[in-house]
Amino acid sequence: MRHLPTFGFKALAAIALLAGMAVSAPAIAANQNGLGQSWPNAQDVSSSPRWHVYVFERNGIRYVQINDLNGNVRAAFAAQGGSFLVLPIGTDASRVATPQDPQPAPANTQGEIVYQDNDVKVQVTPQANSVMTMQAVDSTCSDPVECSSRVN
Repeated sequence: MRHLPTFGFKALAAIALLAGMAVSAPAIAANQNGLGQSWPNAQDVSSSPRWHVYVFERNGIRYVQINDLNGNVRAAFAAQGGSFLVLPIGTDASRVATPQDPQPAPANTQGEIVYQDNDVKVQVTPQANSVMTMQAVDSTCSDPVECSSRVN
């Protein structure tokens, strides 16, 4: 009988634990605040009249969800300390670029910033085939008025 080396088992256990946390944290947040829903029980903090953006926070992790005007969930991600994790929800979830998961450059790069605070900035860019590409990055906003401007 062959045994896994101790290091291999420890690494496998650590990966499984991180994967479990990544899956369960959004589920916990969704159960309490509507993450993933068309019309969550949260304030719309979008800086654009063409989008709905909802921000949820739990245990120091910020969850940002982008919906279109019809309430369709387009994408969501978690952010903390410069790290981003795209959540597997929304019709455009596979087209969200983050510093940890850059995507190929879209055909159209002329988008609009739909959300920005002191830590996170989100840009949505429509493409010719009716899909949206999104980019979530660290925010470099230093003007509190500009960072907190919201259109409800």
